[in-house]
Amino acid sequence: MENSIGVGIIGAGRIGRLHADNLLKLPAFSLKTIAEMTVTEELMEWARVRGITQVISDGEFVINDPGIEAVFICTPTLTHIEWIKKAARAGKHIFCEKPISMSKEETAEALQIVEESGVKLQIGFNRRMDPSFRKLKQIVEEGKVGKPHVLKITSRDPMPPSEAYVRTSGGMFMDMSIHDFDMARYLMNEEVTEVYVQGASLIDPMFARHGDIDTAIITLTFASGAIGVIDNSRQAVYGYDQRVEIFGDQGAASADNCRPTTVELFTASAVLRDKPFHFFLERYNQAYMDEVAAFAEAIARNEPVVCSGFDGLHAERIAEAAKESLRTGLPVKLAALIAHSSDSGSSVNL
Repeated sequence: MENSIGVGIIGAGRIGRLHADNLLKLPAFSLKTIAEMTVTEELMEWARVRGITQVISDGEFVINDPGIEAVFICTPTLTHIEWIKKAARAGKHIFCEKPISMSKEETAEALQIVEESGVKLQIGFNRRMDPSFRKLKQIVEEGKVGKPHVLKITSRDPMPPSEAYVRTSGGMFMDMSIHDFDMARYLMNEEVTEVYVQGASLIDPMFARHGDIDTAIITLTFASGAIGVIDNSRQAVYGYDQRVEIFGDQGAASADNCRPTTVELFTASAVLRDKPFHFFLERYNQAYMDEVAAFAEAIARNEPVVCSGFDGLHAERIAEAAKESLRTGLPVKLAALIAHSSDSGSSVNL
């Protein structure tokens, strides 16, 4: 399409392929290349069915191709920083999956390079684009619940990830809860000042073997004094449990789980309805599409992205504070982490 944005994807795993399918549906983008370290026959067949003709093993080709204006980084987290730096220095706009890195210092360094390069960086906190959560944010911004006092987020996966995944995930807070940390900042439109965590390994001993947990209650304190409560679990046997409530001095608003249908069956013995969607691909299908469309709009109109690198950094800081709270059993002030980051020498405003 004329005037479409040339785009390349680095990383063709589950999330890379999801973004590829969405990019192909949007005329604002022209998907030119997918790079994956190991190009298998299965990957080639997947690409062939979609009319993707250029599948390569060298991500550097994507970075150096002058016909590619934007890069989607869908590789393992430990490689995000390297690709962000390379893409920024090459003048490419960047969409990167969360988290940016496992280290807030490395993240700050990468954001400095992005800022100096003048490119856009959007982080894949797709839940910001969920229609229900966007409606909640609108309700709060319009003052319909008054001054928010309490935020409650329930976020539970239907089943634990594999042990191989847990080994390199960065832990529950950086891998799973980080979505909720971003959602808390997004909905409340203010910063978290303190984090307190109680967590345990109750589902599978493999989490404890890797110094991780599978169940947590996280208490957040916001700058206004409002309180947030997040409950996380790696296993909800009934499906993907995603609920939010905001309580204020003038009322409350909530977003319930999404289900395949809204049908309810009423009988003498029970009232039945569908279980929640099974996993994130079904639950947030529209949000994934909308975040990619928003990225295209930000590039075309030269406007801010819906979720910036600084949003990603703030979520990482909360995740780090959560880890420290779990370790010590004490509340952790975010100001101390900010001061430590400033001492690292980065000029990025943390």
